[in-house]
Amino acid sequence: MPTVHVFHALLLALIFTSTWDGCALVSGSQSSHIEVRGDLHFSLHARGTNADGSLPVYKDPKASVEDRVNDLLPRMTLQEKVAQLIQGDLDGWMDTSDPLDDTKTFNQTGLEEMLTTKAGEIWAGYLMPWDKLVYGITIGQRFLMENTTLGIPAIVQSEGLHGFTDNGTIWPSPIGLSASFNTELLQQAATTIGTEAEGLGYTQLFAPVLDLSRELRWGRVEENYGEDPFLTGEMGHAYVTGVQSGRRRNTSSTAIARVASTCKHFAAFGSPQGGLNIAQVTGGERELRTMYLKPFNRACVESLSIMTAYASYDGVPAVANHHLLTDILRNEWGYQYFVTTDAGSVDLLITTHGTCATRECAAEMALENGIQGEMGGGSYTYLTLPDQVQAGTVNVSFIDETVKTILRTKFSLGLFENPYPYDDYLSTLRTPATRELLHQMEQEAIVLLQNNANTLPLSKDIGSIALVGPQVDRVSFGDYVFFNASLNGISPLEGFTQLLANTSVQINYAEGCELWSNDESDIPAAIAAAEASDAVIVMVGTWSLDQTLLWTPGTNATTGEHVDLSNLGLVGAQLKLVQAVTQVGKPTIVVLVSGKPVAEPWIQEHADAVIQQFYPGELGGLALAEIVFGDANPSGKLPVSFPRSVGTTPCFYNYLKGSRPIDPGEITDNGTLIFGHQYVLNTPVPMWSFGHGLSYTTFNYTDLQLSKPTISTSEDFDVTVTVHNTGAVDGKEVVQVYATDVVSSVVTPNQNLVGFQKVLIPAGSSETVTIHVNSSQLALWSLQNTWVVEPGTFTIKVGTSDQSFLSTNLTVQ
Repeated sequence: MPTVHVFHALLLALIFTSTWDGCALVSGSQSSHIEVRGDLHFSLHARGTNADGSLPVYKDPKASVEDRVNDLLPRMTLQEKVAQLIQGDLDGWMDTSDPLDDTKTFNQTGLEEMLTTKAGEIWAGYLMPWDKLVYGITIGQRFLMENTTLGIPAIVQSEGLHGFTDNGTIWPSPIGLSASFNTELLQQAATTIGTEAEGLGYTQLFAPVLDLSRELRWGRVEENYGEDPFLTGEMGHAYVTGVQSGRRRNTSSTAIARVASTCKHFAAFGSPQGGLNIAQVTGGERELRTMYLKPFNRACVESLSIMTAYASYDGVPAVANHHLLTDILRNEWGYQYFVTTDAGSVDLLITTHGTCATRECAAEMALENGIQGEMGGGSYTYLTLPDQVQAGTVNVSFIDETVKTILRTKFSLGLFENPYPYDDYLSTLRTPATRELLHQMEQEAIVLLQNNANTLPLSKDIGSIALVGPQVDRVSFGDYVFFNASLNGISPLEGFTQLLANTSVQINYAEGCELWSNDESDIPAAIAAAEASDAVIVMVGTWSLDQTLLWTPGTNATTGEHVDLSNLGLVGAQLKLVQAVTQVGKPTIVVLVSGKPVAEPWIQEHADAVIQQFYPGELGGLALAEIVFGDANPSGKLPVSFPRSVGTTPCFYNYLKGSRPIDPGEITDNGTLIFGHQYVLNTPVPMWSFGHGLSYTTFNYTDLQLSKPTISTSEDFDVTVTVHNTGAVDGKEVVQVYATDVVSSVVTPNQNLVGFQKVLIPAGSSETVTIHVNSSQLALWSLQNTWVVEPGTFTIKVGTSDQSFLSTNLTVQ
C-alpha cells in the first residue's frame, strides 16, 4: 500500500500536470512505484522559494524576462495556471453599485473566492471615487502578492478609447482624433491617458480599436480611426507608443512598458454583413491581408496585448481562428504577449456561431486555436480546463504556452516589483498640461467641409448669431465614456458664450427640435432666432451614450456599440429644421456633430458652410466656437468618406480598380427625375471624400520630386514637395501621398495612401516637406499567397483622395 507521502506526491503530480525541462515532476505510474523527482530546485511544499535558500529567478528583478517566465511556470499548479487565464473582477470584493459611494471596505470572502480562480487580470473599469478605486486595487494586489504561494500580481484593466473610464480626461472619439492627421499630437494625448491611468494602478487599457470604418451602418464607426489601413495603422501606432512608453516606478530595468495597450478587435471586425454588430464578415485571404491586418501589423506587434473579435471571417469565428491567431499572429508575426478574448465571446461559439455544443468544446477551441485568455462577461468556459486536462481532451501544453504569454506581459510591465497605485496619483490626473494638449486636439480634429464665398470665419464685429439645433446645448461624447462624463464637458452654447463674453455679439439660441423626435413644433422659434440674427449656425447630428446608459433598456442612441443604422440621414425633424432656417436667407453654417458620416446631400447643396465635428472631448464646444470665429484655423481632414445615401455605400476611396463605374442620375429640388445607370437616380461618388478638409488660408504645391525615379523592389523612397501658404493667415496643411500600381498581377486599389505629414506654414511662407515611403507600401498579396513588390510603373500623387495637386511616375525594376 502506498505511503501517505507517495499519495501526496501523486496528488501534486495530478495538480501540476506540467514538466520541468521536458521531464515529468514524478515518474512511474499509478499502478506501480511512484518516485518523486529529486533534482527539482524548489520544494513542492514551498514553491515560491528555492530549496537551497537562493532567490528564485522569477523574483530577481535583474534576471531576463524569459528566464523569469521559465523559472515561474514549473512552480505553478494547474489550477494556478488556469486562474491566470481568466479575468477577475473588482466587484468580487468591492461594492461597485453606487458610483458616488466612497466607503472603503471590502469583502474578504469575495476577494478570496474571486482571486483563487480568476487571478490573471482584474477588471476595474468602474466609476467610483479615485481613493476608493485605489483602495480596492491595492487590496487585490496585496492579496495576490502577499497571501498566495507564488505572489503573482494581476493586470488591472479599464477601457481607454479616448480616456479611461473613471473620470479620466475625455478626448475626442477616435474617429475625431484621426481627423487631426497628427500622429505626434495623438501620441502625446495617449501619453496623458496612460499617465492618468498608471497612477491609479491600471496596467492595461482596452484601446486602440483598429477596425476599419468601411461599413458605415455599423454602430462602432466612432471607435475607429477611419476607412484607410495606412492612416489607421499610423494613428494606432502613435496611440500604442504613447500609452506604453516608459516604465512604472520602482520596477526592473527589464520592464519595457508602464501600461499595456490593447489592440482590438483582431481581426476584420468592422465590416459586418448588413452593418449589424457581430454579424459575419465576408472576405478572402487577399482582402484580409491587404486591408484588415495591415493596421494591426503596423501598430500592434509591440503592443503588450491584443483582443480578439466577436465576428466570424469567411465562416470561421475569430475567437477560434487558428490561421488568424496562431499561423499569422504568433508564428508569422512572432507576437509573444497577452491575447484576450472579448467579453463573453467564447460562449458565442455555442450561442451564436454554432460551432460548439458545450462549454468544454468552446474553451478548448478558444485556447488551442488562439493561445488566449478568457475575459468575463460569459459563463467562464475556461473553468472547465482542469477537468479537461485530467480527461485528456485538452493538452496542458496549450495552457502552458498561454500562461507564458501572460507572465511575459506582467514581467514586461514590471508588476512583480510594483503593481500598486501611486501615493501621489492625484498629481497626474486632469493636469493643466493635459488640458492644453486637449484644447489643441479639439481644434485640429474639426474638419471644414465646405465654405462657399468664404462665409467663414465669422467676424466678431457681427451684430448677432443664431445658435440653432439639438446639438447646441448638449455635450455629445461618443461611447466608452463613464456615467455622467458629459458633466465635465463644455457644450457649444457654453463655448460660444465664453468666446464672445467680451464682445457685443448677441447670441440667439433656439433648440428647434430634439435629436430623437419628429416633433416640429419648436421649429418656428428657430426660424424667429434666424430672422433676428446676422448669421445662423445650426447644429445637428447623431448621438451616443455613456457605458451605463447605452446598455440601459429604454434609452435611445444612433451610434455606439450594438447601435446599428439602416439609414445614414438625420433622425427625426433635424433635416426639416436645417431646411427651415436655411430658407430664412441668412448666411447659414451647418455643423454636423456625429460619430459617423451623415448622408444629407441637401445640406451640401444648400448650406453656405459645413463643419464636421466628430464626437469631441471636454473642450469641444469651445474649440468649435474658436473655429467658427477664426480664433483657430481648421486643419482637420476626413478619415472617412461621406456617402450621399446609405444606398451608395460602401464609398471608401481605396476601392479596387473597376469597382466604381459612374453614370449618375439625380432627383432635383423640384422633383425632376434625371435617369442614369450608376446609380439610376444617384451617384456612387461621395459628397466629401477621404482626406478632404478646407482651411481659412490657401496652399499651393510645387516642385514634386522623388529621391530616385527608379528603384529596386526592396528599396524605400522619399517624396519631396514644396508647400506654399498663399493666403493671409497661418495654417496647418496635411500633405498626403498616394500611390497607384498601374499594371499588376491581381486587381489592386485605384489608389492607396502611403504617407502623410502635417506641417504648420506661416502666411506667405513655404515649407519643403519630405515624406518617406517604405517599399512594403507598394506590395500586393500575390497569386502565390506572398507579399510581392512587382516591377512596373507606380503613379505617385500629392493631394487628397479626390484631388491631384501634383503627380509623377515611379519605376520599380
